[in-house]
Amino acid sequence: MTSLTPSINDTPFPPDRRLAFMIGVYEAFWHVLLPVYLMWMWLRGRKEPLYRQHWSERCGQVDSHLQSPLWLHCASMGEMRGAAPLVQALVDEGYSVVVTTLTPAGRTIAHNLFKSLIEIQKIQVSYLPFEISSCVLRWIKNVQPRCAIMTEIDTWPVLLKNIRQQKIPLCLANARYSEKSLNRDRNQWWGIRMQIFQAYQLVLCKSKLHADRFKSLGCAQVEVVGETRFDMPIPQHLVDNAVHYVQRWSLGATQRPVICFASAIAGEDEQFIDAMHQMKKLLKDMGKPAPLFIYVPRSPQRFNLVGELLKNLKLNVIKRSDIWDEQFQMQQPIDSLQDIDVLLGDSLGEMFFYLALAQLVIVGSTFVPKNAHNVIEPLSLCKPVMIGMSMRGIEYPAIEAIDAGVLQQHFNIPSLVNAVVELMINPQDYLQVVEKAKVFYAEHGGAAQKHLSYLKPWLSR
Repeated sequence: MTSLTPSINDTPFPPDRRLAFMIGVYEAFWHVLLPVYLMWMWLRGRKEPLYRQHWSERCGQVDSHLQSPLWLHCASMGEMRGAAPLVQALVDEGYSVVVTTLTPAGRTIAHNLFKSLIEIQKIQVSYLPFEISSCVLRWIKNVQPRCAIMTEIDTWPVLLKNIRQQKIPLCLANARYSEKSLNRDRNQWWGIRMQIFQAYQLVLCKSKLHADRFKSLGCAQVEVVGETRFDMPIPQHLVDNAVHYVQRWSLGATQRPVICFASAIAGEDEQFIDAMHQMKKLLKDMGKPAPLFIYVPRSPQRFNLVGELLKNLKLNVIKRSDIWDEQFQMQQPIDSLQDIDVLLGDSLGEMFFYLALAQLVIVGSTFVPKNAHNVIEPLSLCKPVMIGMSMRGIEYPAIEAIDAGVLQQHFNIPSLVNAVVELMINPQDYLQVVEKAKVFYAEHGGAAQKHLSYLKPWLSR
């Protein structure tokens, strides 16, 4: 693999007075609206007390105990999980890392993911500073990062401007840029957001399609390295527990099939419930056993609401919390789920358990025009995967997975239902998809090391 040359593009950023002026206007709005934002955080803290903590970090006041660490920023929980293999690879190379995030949820997941590394002082977690130069510069002065690595599609103008002006090498990892976002940015705000991407001196992309879009923006160096989510470790204890109950309750493609609706959001529930009824009827008419459906809402705030909706629409429901304790020990003996239509996944952090129970996975947030939930988790377990019309945010690896025959896209519920039933009644076709999924997953691993091969020359500066 070609390595990044030690020289780093030092073209000034912002590249012209017009963009510098617009960033200045944007920062002025931050100064004016900061009291409003602080009030919003304080009010939100009524329901989520963590929003009222660590405000000093957002102002740049960080007590860093790491020596010349790398700085890696992940805006969301999903980005944090996805970047975990890269963080681990950096630590394994001997580097320390300061991980920043925006929300308490992101901070919590970072502490959970990197608990042991935090304890041995290889990783520190902080909030990202406000989009105000004094806050950003204070944060940089306190942390003294040797390199800044943003993830996915971050464009914080004031942050990026100050990083570049402080001569800190700036990289975008796990980079993605959808066609819809590109077209939107081209037509809004005089294309300013597109110009901001030019701040990045190295862009490490998920796919060639994304790379071509970044190249069209004039980014200094763009490389294709894949998606580090493919390197995420699979929590084996969750898989083992799922396998145990599949065997105990005689579940499986050749017995009673299990179909998982993963990360469903509002607007999809009625569609998916209709799909369940249709699948039950079609399989019954063929003399096949009715499936056990696993339904996992994306938001914990919807657990009870969705449970009531399922019952009201004539489905027999049992919750995960009604069956098992936190260690998956049964709270009461249950010999069979034969009379149950739906197992409601009302827990957090156990998605791999639900996926491992299933023979086929329908990924949520794809049957409405929203950002889709990632498809890598079910693919990592070699499950056939189906999605709806939206590939927003998962263009890679969805397009590649469709081409490989391990993922299907459906634009309406009848099409989805027919495809699921067809796969469930044809064991050979099902097994072929499973084998293809094994090959696909193996071919797309190693992205963390590919990232590292381009980052090392910067890290040695």
